[in-house]
Amino acid sequence: MRDFIKVMKALSDPNRVKMIKLLQRRVLCVCEIQMSLGLAQSTASKHLKILEEAGLITYEKDGPWVNYRLADGSRNPYVASLLGNLRHWLEDEAEIGTLMGKLPEIRRETICAG
Repeated sequence: MRDFIKVMKALSDPNRVKMIKLLQRRVLCVCEIQMSLGLAQSTASKHLKILEEAGLITYEKDGPWVNYRLADGSRNPYVASLLGNLRHWLEDEAEIGTLMGKLPEIRRETICAG
C-alpha cells in the first residue's frame, strides 16, 4: 500500500499534475518546466523530486541539461496505470489546453543559460 499512497500523494498537487501533462508531450528540462508553469526554479525542482521519488518520472544528465521524462511504469503497477489513464484525463480542461498551447514556444536554448 505504501507505493500506492506515495504515487497518489505525488499527484495530489495541481502543479505536479501539470508537469506530468507537459512531460506527456516531450522531454523537458527544469527551466522549460518552470517557464511553462511560471514557477521559481527551486519550486519546480522540489515538485520534480517528489514526482521522481514516487516513480512517475525519471531524469538523465545530457551535457548541460537534465532531461526529465515520464517513467515507463515497469517498476510500479500503480504508476503504469495512472500514467496510462492520465494520457486521456484532463485533456478537455481549459487550463491544460492553454498550457499545451504555450509549450511549442518554450525552448531551453532560448531560456536556459546552459
